[in-house]
Amino acid sequence: MNQAASEIALPDADTPLHERLAQAIAAMIEDGRYKPGERLPTHRELARRAGVAIGTVTKAVDVLSNRGLVRGEVGRGTFINAIARPQRATQVDLTLNVPPLLIDEALFIAAAERSARKVLGVPSGGLYDLKGTLAQRTILAGWLGRTRLDADPAELMLCVGAQQAIHLSFADLKRHSRSIACEAATFSGAIAAAAHLDLAWQPVEHDGEGMLPDELDRVLEETGCRAIYATPVCQNPLGFEVGEARRRQIIQIAEKHDAYIVEDDIYGIYSVRGRPTYKELAPGRVYYLTSLSKCLTPLARVGVLVPPEDRLAPLLRALRAEVFGAPPTALELGCALIELGADVVAAQALRKEAGIRTAMASRILGLSSLPMPEGAPHLWLPMPAMDAERLARRSSEHGVRLTPPDATSVGAAQAGGVRLCILAPAERDDMERALKTVARLLADTEDETVV
Repeated sequence: MNQAASEIALPDADTPLHERLAQAIAAMIEDGRYKPGERLPTHRELARRAGVAIGTVTKAVDVLSNRGLVRGEVGRGTFINAIARPQRATQVDLTLNVPPLLIDEALFIAAAERSARKVLGVPSGGLYDLKGTLAQRTILAGWLGRTRLDADPAELMLCVGAQQAIHLSFADLKRHSRSIACEAATFSGAIAAAAHLDLAWQPVEHDGEGMLPDELDRVLEETGCRAIYATPVCQNPLGFEVGEARRRQIIQIAEKHDAYIVEDDIYGIYSVRGRPTYKELAPGRVYYLTSLSKCLTPLARVGVLVPPEDRLAPLLRALRAEVFGAPPTALELGCALIELGADVVAAQALRKEAGIRTAMASRILGLSSLPMPEGAPHLWLPMPAMDAERLARRSSEHGVRLTPPDATSVGAAQAGGVRLCILAPAERDDMERALKTVARLLADTEDETVV
């Protein structure tokens, strides 16, 4: 029997005690402190180590047994089952910026049960308030306020993910501008939204901190563009973070030209420079949006949009015309996960994993510098567009899918490169294998496809 653990620390969450104990033991099994085939300590010993009653241990072991992590043998005790590891992927897909699910199963189930009870009491099946109920908006405003933005719940409208928030913002700005300014490469979802609305793009030259203020000033002056799309943290796909001084310069230029900013803060948890956001600097000129998909789980597609105050009513009319409000089941699941502290656990785990994988990529690919060396969900390898297309094609032939430059380009020479979504593979081994494949292709000088 493993004697390595002298005590069991329970997670700090608003879940039943036995579920928290089950979560703690599951983590110890995952970490290898309790190994497959080993006998679990007796209920009495577990109760002593965790500081709980024996009845709590019994319930926790039942949870673990139902999850297949342990098995009971009459007269012998409870034993650890072998953890089923996912089969090695035949192809590693680095094109989807989807984080791994890092929420413990017991915590997720507890949130699902809580949300199921709450959703039954939502007035009019969620049609009572198009922008989400006051309770839902209060929870999400509190979540924002802890890290990124102080917002009144009355200012929020809840959407079906950040993608809908982008589309709503662009559609609202169409009355003001027929084009949108941004860096040479940007989020493919924003490109799709603009195309659907028949909005053109105005590429702006950038450096390692985003759009160059003088160039943005020139573009707005010459084109009459009055809308700016910005992803200031982990810019997708270029990967940099915009500092406060640059943000203030961008705001000044927007004010000079009466332009509005759509601030996509979906990667805000990875920020190392912190606040202020564009929204804090110019609340009446910024459409601020984010969601739970990149910082908690894509299983809860909950988007948050904080528009300029005078645009809230028109945007709610647009939301009603599109979907009549976000699904209450998704909203309640997202809120329950936040109430139970899953957002804190997931954010910490994602930042840690991103740091590990960023360091892995830097080492394997021999990168001399990175825009966000502390960790980011994606990396950008700049190169001529033709070479990037060839690298993406050759990588696919070797079992690694990369985002080609045409998926993120808005029509400028600086858009050449490939994006690597380093959090996409569930297993680090698959990520390492994919990076080594890319490194080998980059170093291949016999076939002059990449420089």
